Amino acid sequence: MIEEPSSVLTVLTVLTVLGVLGTGLVAGVFCAFSTFVMRGLAALPPARGVAAMQSVNVAAVRAPFMLVFLGSALLCAAIAVVTSVRWPDEGAVRLLVGSALYLFGGFGVTVAANVPRNDVLAGLAPDTAEASAYWTAYVREWTLWNHVRTVASAGAALSYVLALA
Repeated sequence: MIEEPSSVLTVLTVLTVLGVLGTGLVAGVFCAFSTFVMRGLAALPPARGVAAMQSVNVAAVRAPFMLVFLGSALLCAAIAVVTSVRWPDEGAVRLLVGSALYLFGGFGVTVAANVPRNDVLAGLAPDTAEASAYWTAYVREWTLWNHVRTVASAGAALSYVLALA
């Protein structure tokens, strides 16, 4: 539990509440992709699935999602720094675990696993045999890594909530 003077919200508490919201929102987006969006796209003929995912990937790197996604990474980094300074306050381990889960499992996996697959997909013409062949592996691998992002981001939100409790 984050200890603080009663009736006064500390910077760490505000950061943590915002961290819960951000990582929870990102977990929800990732969960939607893992549970039904990718299944729906995979059910389409490959050319249509590829074209649809290419469009989704372009839309994803616009301000609304990027603000939440990158903003959450910045919040998690700030929480880790502030927690390190306040060490060993009660709740510090939960805060550091939450930050690590999102920074490595949510943000890091995106950069290392999902974005490279998106980049390859973006370079393919949807109606080609190459795109059709890549699509099957893309859906399987991208979704697997997305499950990791989902669990890590939800775990980060939960860890932050537990630190606040």
